[in-house]
Amino acid sequence: MSLGFLASFFLLLALLLPQAEANASGRLGEFLGGIKASDIDPAADSFGGVEGNPPAAKLLKGGQPVGYAFLTNDVVDSTGYSGKPINIVVGIDLDGKITGAKLVEHHEPIVLVGIPQAKIEHYIDGFIGRRVLDPSEESRMPVDIVSGATVTMMVIADSMTQSAVKIARSRNLGTGVAGVASEPARRTIDQTISAVETWQALLGDGSVRRLAITNKELDDLFQRTGNAAAIARPQQGDPNASFVDVYVALASVPAVGRSLLGDAEYDRLRQDLKPGQQAILVAGDGPYSFRGSGYVRGGIFDRIELIQSEGSIRFRDRNYRRLGAVAAEGAPDFPEIGVFVTPDGSNLDPGAPWRFQLLVQRATGALDKAFVTTGLDYSTPDKFLTAPVAPPAVTPLAVAAPASAATQPAVAAADNEPPLWQRMWLARKVDIAIMLAAIGVLTGIFFFQDILVKWPRAYERIRLSYLAFTLLWLGWYEHAQLSVVNILTFFNSLRGDFRWDYFLRDPLIFILWSAVAAALLFWGRGAYCGWLCPFGALQEWTNRLARWARIPQVRVPFWLNQRLWPFKYMIFLALFGLSFGSLGLAEEAAEVEPFKTAIILHFAREWWFVLFAVGCLAPGLFIERFYCRYLCPLGGALAIPARVRMFDWLKRYKECGSPCQRCSNDCPVQAIHPEGTINPNECIQCLNCQVLYHDDQRCPVVIQKRIKREKFLALQSPSMVPEPKRKPRVLVTVNGREPSVERKPAASQAASIEGDDQ
Repeated sequence: MSLGFLASFFLLLALLLPQAEANASGRLGEFLGGIKASDIDPAADSFGGVEGNPPAAKLLKGGQPVGYAFLTNDVVDSTGYSGKPINIVVGIDLDGKITGAKLVEHHEPIVLVGIPQAKIEHYIDGFIGRRVLDPSEESRMPVDIVSGATVTMMVIADSMTQSAVKIARSRNLGTGVAGVASEPARRTIDQTISAVETWQALLGDGSVRRLAITNKELDDLFQRTGNAAAIARPQQGDPNASFVDVYVALASVPAVGRSLLGDAEYDRLRQDLKPGQQAILVAGDGPYSFRGSGYVRGGIFDRIELIQSEGSIRFRDRNYRRLGAVAAEGAPDFPEIGVFVTPDGSNLDPGAPWRFQLLVQRATGALDKAFVTTGLDYSTPDKFLTAPVAPPAVTPLAVAAPASAATQPAVAAADNEPPLWQRMWLARKVDIAIMLAAIGVLTGIFFFQDILVKWPRAYERIRLSYLAFTLLWLGWYEHAQLSVVNILTFFNSLRGDFRWDYFLRDPLIFILWSAVAAALLFWGRGAYCGWLCPFGALQEWTNRLARWARIPQVRVPFWLNQRLWPFKYMIFLALFGLSFGSLGLAEEAAEVEPFKTAIILHFAREWWFVLFAVGCLAPGLFIERFYCRYLCPLGGALAIPARVRMFDWLKRYKECGSPCQRCSNDCPVQAIHPEGTINPNECIQCLNCQVLYHDDQRCPVVIQKRIKREKFLALQSPSMVPEPKRKPRVLVTVNGREPSVERKPAASQAASIEGDDQ
């Protein structure tokens, strides 16, 4: 049955995949019907047809074009934290200026359930008026990043900027035509100059640039943003004390690199650099770190960015190598030193000016933050560059050119970069290794359960330790909490634009779902619900603490327990049916799951969400795993295919249920029926019944076996063996008395007596 189910499932995928590829060409048309042209360009009154490559629709006023409308994900990859695209329709006029933007679709959990969408829309509106091909600082006005959604904001900023640049280039908008005609002569690094210089010499000629900000200067930066909350929280301490002190240098210049890194380190760096890649050394001091901590979990250095012309470069942990000290003579000691290699295909021009930009944040509340950007401009000293070389003439592209090879050079560099999901997997190699190791440990627990459960105390410690890992690392740190939303999104994608790379972009969630799918065939839903669910682990730990605090436990009568089970299935089916009509509405209705509040957002939400989450946890203090048993739609969804499992490794005695009720009474979730059978839809594979199965102090069947064994061994002990029977003695009496018998002495004694007589 299970093999047939799998075959049908993969056949369905095979039939749907071609349709998904056909739909992947562009989705702008399906969103234009829901918005007005004036929403993204006040000067426009209608849309033209979608055409060209990248695809865009003309913005028309009285039938005349005034700009273009495009969907960010049609032009660049705009996949967000959720693993699905953040779709924004953007308007750009004929001068290359963004005229408007509208968020039309997203599935970001942090936005759906944690942050008001108005804040995201306000952030997007901050890009209106930017001339995307103008590299001046004025056109790069800083916009407020929404606290708590840094990764999402980075995706929005990159996708809007990069897609607008590609549209402007492909349609020759604004300064694009002039830029093509008047491109300056290019200069490259002179590889013949490699003399080592001192720290002061490098500072003097501009090879090393410095960005120093004091506490007072930081307050002035936030003052200019107009953010009242940030202004009301000035930096503590001496106003003239250093807040951040950063030094930046282009280490791929031979003289600069050898001076700062030393010969051996520089030679290793040169061997690793691919053609077109550059290396930037960044050294920092002061209380504010240029690295931050975002790269530890997400793999992205979200505080630093390089900007050149209209392009920007961000770094991931795979582009970074730590350095212990600066080798240049006279260089100070820095607590933070790193060498960042530009990603393959980013094409930073070392002969042209570029800007190092630093994102500074300030706490404005318990969870809220304000952001401001600052930076320094860098130009490679002329003495390290070759003579200018004039670029080849470039023929301007036709306006609104259809899809052709002429539109491809502008995006060729991006095409060389591996897919986003591969970059995400490479960036999270350590997390993936920990996740796979945890799944391997759990698999070992299940395969060797018969051995482990024979030592109840050791097994209990192993289980509680694993649940602590699930809650602390998998849940609160990695936010790898599965949700019924994942199931709804998957089935919804099967009906439309199904692509595996959407689901591959969050490695831990993908690995977790793959493990759950395999576990359903082996052991049912218990592998996830009983071991890998962070919210389930939170429920079990809170119940353990309640027991230790001697809070009385309530046992639900089995007849009532059976009637409460169906509620979770009803909730899931309601959400599943709703998703076919409106996935967005179903995702909002999935707030019936308190996972986002308790696990993803750490209870940092509006009070009614927190109250609901606490309300789901509170009954669990008296009734173990109350939410799991009766209300969890994800548990209901996983329980439906639980009966197709191929193995049943939970051992039972024929006496279980008739007459013995010990396992039934001790089951934490009451998944054992009074007649002794285990309900696979409700079992969480806690193995409590298997501990009892081998316990010769609690299981009546094993107790009887132990008593019989002890009796048998007792009968085999020497003290219990009867003495052998002696032969009866015949006694002869004379007149009722035993006659005295004179015994003759032995021969030796007789000889001794004779000697004495002589």
